[in-house]
Amino acid sequence: MLTVDDYKNGQVLLIDKPLNWTSFQVVNKLRWHIKKHFNLKKIKVGHAGTLDPLATGLLIICTGKETKNIVTYQGQVKEYTGTFVLGATTPSYDLETEIDKTYPINHITNDLIHNATKQFLGKIQQKPPIFSAIKKEGKRLYELAREGKTTEIKSREIEITEFEITKINLPNIEFRVVCSKGTYIRSLAYDFGLSLNSGAHLSVLRRTKIGEYSVGKATSIEAFVQSFI
Repeated sequence: MLTVDDYKNGQVLLIDKPLNWTSFQVVNKLRWHIKKHFNLKKIKVGHAGTLDPLATGLLIICTGKETKNIVTYQGQVKEYTGTFVLGATTPSYDLETEIDKTYPINHITNDLIHNATKQFLGKIQQKPPIFSAIKKEGKRLYELAREGKTTEIKSREIEITEFEITKINLPNIEFRVVCSKGTYIRSLAYDFGLSLNSGAHLSVLRRTKIGEYSVGKATSIEAFVQSFI
């Protein structure tokens, strides 16, 4: 079992984030249990890369002196798996908001789907979703979006090194993506729908890897809490 000095000197904790938790809530939960168990007034705890509440999977949590290295983990290549739903879009590009438009999918074949992945490989320009945590003029974009305000969003360069369709059961298609920091899989879903002359949104997302770290080695929040009992 880890000691108080272990946490202060710095630990890298791999947590499998559950559905509907924010990354901030996970950090708060772990910090609270560490402080309570060791009777500490404060200890630094932070996460290395946000996961949306509707996403699950690998969250790297750093404690103590290791929080200084968070940027290093944030910059590493990431792997995701999930599901796109073809034929419909939402304002948030995922299930946070309701479907706003529907599109035909009768023309979409398996070959068309597999071939469409090729145009997203390599360094590409991607526009982040309006429902994102990016700041503009001191406000988060999702705050502006929820107020019904429109704003110009600039595209940014990202890199996708692997994009594989693992299962097709229309309107659902399952995928695996390996990508750079700053890639929005929700935007990839939206753009993928456009590439098929249709629409799409993200219904399932799971982060499976960050650099050499795998969700297979991660622990649940419940298991972390139980380790203190």
